[in-house]
Amino acid sequence: MLANQPLAERLRPKTLDDFCGQDHLVGSNAVLRKVIESGNLPSFILWGPPGVGKTTLAGIIAHTLKRPFFHLSAVHSGVKDVRETIEKAKKQQFFNQPNPILFIDEIHRFNKSQQDSLLSAVEQGIITLIGATTENPSFEVISPLLSRCQVYIMNPLSEQELAGLLERALTKDAYLSKFDLEIVEHEAFIRISGGDARKLYNALELVVASEADESLSQKIKIDNDKVLKHVQKNLALYDKNGEQHYDIISAFIKSLRGSDPNAAVYWLARMVEGGEDPKFIARRMLILAAEDIGIANPNALLLAQACFEAINVTGWPESRIILSETAVYLALSPKSNSSYLAIEGAIEAVRDTGDLPVPLNIRNAPTKLMKDIGYGKGYKYAHSYKGNFVADNFLPEQIQGRIFYEPGTNPKEDEIRKKLEGMWKGVYKYNKDQSL
Repeated sequence: MLANQPLAERLRPKTLDDFCGQDHLVGSNAVLRKVIESGNLPSFILWGPPGVGKTTLAGIIAHTLKRPFFHLSAVHSGVKDVRETIEKAKKQQFFNQPNPILFIDEIHRFNKSQQDSLLSAVEQGIITLIGATTENPSFEVISPLLSRCQVYIMNPLSEQELAGLLERALTKDAYLSKFDLEIVEHEAFIRISGGDARKLYNALELVVASEADESLSQKIKIDNDKVLKHVQKNLALYDKNGEQHYDIISAFIKSLRGSDPNAAVYWLARMVEGGEDPKFIARRMLILAAEDIGIANPNALLLAQACFEAINVTGWPESRIILSETAVYLALSPKSNSSYLAIEGAIEAVRDTGDLPVPLNIRNAPTKLMKDIGYGKGYKYAHSYKGNFVADNFLPEQIQGRIFYEPGTNPKEDEIRKKLEGMWKGVYKYNKDQSL
């Protein structure tokens, strides 16, 4: 029988010196360690994947600075819980005493009103906020709150750090140290954990529970085969933060780009079953709609945006249907990366040619002096001409006639090519036989 308390909890570090990883933040002379040692702690957000020590680090900081510590989970807490906690924090404020720390796990799951309820307390110094998130705070945390917080990025644990945690568990844990255990191969543990210490410890416990002799007399050698034999039956094979995460999203995007709806929904199902964040999937489809479909079917971007918005107001598992509908639509849409190539080409031209002057005829001329020196002179107002179009000079002289947008080979852009050639006779000459 394993101990009632999980291994990750039994081995949770209590001091910065025991903390594993994140040397760029809490190592000797690192930025966050200096802040902690100064005692002048600002509100901040820890951004990183699961199992890298966000909650542990918050607890260590509170313990080190001897501050009252309040812990809320955004999954289970609402505005009422936030306000009640802030009131408790007020009651613990004493003259010249540092602010209590309010730690909010998964702060990205708070909606706008919930995050708004934190603003006043942070501004007034009632609490020092430490937020933890696995999602990009730029997308998930409201701007007023984000502007009042530092953001510290936490990285997945390295192979060396994970191997060290395994050895530490065998020698330091009161339960595991009773067994005669030897880890002869680390690779399977490392791969399954995906940089997540909690997942690593869960895997170790599962293997020991399956292999251990309660008499404690049997020596247990743990190799890759034993790990895979026991752990893969119990842990999800889809790792949201490891290599497979990137492999499967890559397969999904390439299936959409390759116009295969069957493969697309299969890889979508793999992500759904693995517990992938629906917003992550929807964001990737938004990017694909612009990058790989573009002008060939402009409605694709609108549908992808609608999908992103819909899953934010629809519960799970119904959101999987919206994701599936969007994936099938994107897979079946005609493809074009012409807009992507256009901006890439334009950026390359800017880097090659520098800050070329804006032609005088299209410069703004709000003052008499500007008009006198030629700003806006000769500008042709498009609406004054037939069809609301007149050929004019809109590019710097050095790159006149340069083509950045080359219409793709699809029915929609075939029409665009004919239109552009008709409008810009002799200026833009497009390759009708292009192959992308």
